[in-house]
Amino acid sequence: MRHLLTAILAAASVASATRVLAQKPTPLAQPGHTVAPIKWPTQDGAYDIPGFHFKDGETIAKLHLHYLTLGTPHRDTAGLTDNAVLLLHGTGGDANSLLAPQFSTILFGPGQPLDITKYYVILPDDIGHGSSSKPSDGLHMHFPQYDYDDMVASQHAMLLDGLHVDHLRLILGTSMGCMQAFVWGETYTTFVDALAPFACLPVELAGRNRMMRYMAIQNIKLDPAWKNGDYTTEPIQGLRGANELLLAMGSAPLQMQKNFPTRIAAEQYVDTYLERTLAHTDANDLVYYINASRNYNPLPKLSTITTPVLWINSADDFINPPELGIAQATVTKMPHAKFILIPISDATRGHGTHTQAAVWKDYLVDFLAQTAKK
Repeated sequence: MRHLLTAILAAASVASATRVLAQKPTPLAQPGHTVAPIKWPTQDGAYDIPGFHFKDGETIAKLHLHYLTLGTPHRDTAGLTDNAVLLLHGTGGDANSLLAPQFSTILFGPGQPLDITKYYVILPDDIGHGSSSKPSDGLHMHFPQYDYDDMVASQHAMLLDGLHVDHLRLILGTSMGCMQAFVWGETYTTFVDALAPFACLPVELAGRNRMMRYMAIQNIKLDPAWKNGDYTTEPIQGLRGANELLLAMGSAPLQMQKNFPTRIAAEQYVDTYLERTLAHTDANDLVYYINASRNYNPLPKLSTITTPVLWINSADDFINPPELGIAQATVTKMPHAKFILIPISDATRGHGTHTQAAVWKDYLVDFLAQTAKK
């Protein structure tokens, strides 16, 4: 679930409804082209919140939040921060996830949409992820049962009190970060100029989406080696089953068939994937970060999101399949929202298209221009 995500359906066309944008041609990276990584001059930081209160009433003595930043904050004539961009990673990711070259190299360089000589880019480790407070630090299943509301509240406190950022130019969130962007829009209605949620839906996670998450969690909890979270060695069978399911959830059929065209190649990929993920995944952490979406449901308050919204999904997203019709039915509930469905192509990566910046970069450029202060 490092990138919870991806792929199965044939491309579905979007009706040209009022706030649903038809797909216009977007310059894409050449199929198979590998984007060279860049060593970005990140600044490492952390902010501790004493006695953080979670929405369900639980409290933790100290909530530790880690983050990375790029660039320098700037303030407008009114004294508000006017160039800060919050980038929110997906389930199981961390602050480094969006430093991946297919994302950062396309967006952060000179003249690019989020040029770090102009913008102050903030990449947090969410609660339960990376170097921020999480169950595997020692509390195990006694760690507070956080949700997306808690994550957003902690992000807001980190920005305001830790980084002294009192306003955001943009929130761009991928997958889990996409869902958090909708929560931000409803919770802190004037804190941000523009929202860019990529690869999610603004409704309760039910149907197949919740079923897959539930099965991944149960794989771990039903392993006798889990011991109600008090294991000393990882419950490897349950963890393996959960990661196998997450691999299927995040798969893009077009790319899987192209890259692993034989039985041997396909099986070797699975073995390599599991070896890598099992070595770096804690079972309790996985249970928590998958289950953090359990009560997510921004639908009843969508009309309160008055901030401009650029919402992008891809047609081969197995997690958020377009044939559900949810995006087209809900985008009109937000007064200043546009929805774009990216057609399947050799450049899309199913759910993971959210990180393939070359696919949607031009939409972001237009959106930033449209939402710029006049």
